[in-house]
Amino acid sequence: MAGNTFGKIFRVTTWGESHGPALGAVIDGCPPRLLLAAADIDEALARRRPGVQTHATSRREPDRVEILSGVFEACTTGMPASLHAPPESCASIERFMPAIRRLAT
Repeated sequence: MAGNTFGKIFRVTTWGESHGPALGAVIDGCPPRLLLAAADIDEALARRRPGVQTHATSRREPDRVEILSGVFEACTTGMPASLHAPPESCASIERFMPAIRRLAT
């Protein structure tokens, strides 16, 4: 089993299920003062929306991420950053992962 934690510079742990009430991730190892806003992650998710690419999924759900902790005024605080995808964004954990992997590498 692959597990749900990956990354070397930043350790990323995903949580939740696509059929559950929510899904998200915790990014540990972020130094303070890195610029990070939900819009950055939303932008990466937007590249996978239907009609953007020929191999994109046909799903119609909105993609939206909320940053719950670890970020203040668009800068990391040095504490783990907790990201949450609200229920209307939770059709599949796979669409959340590319944006998270980008942060972890």
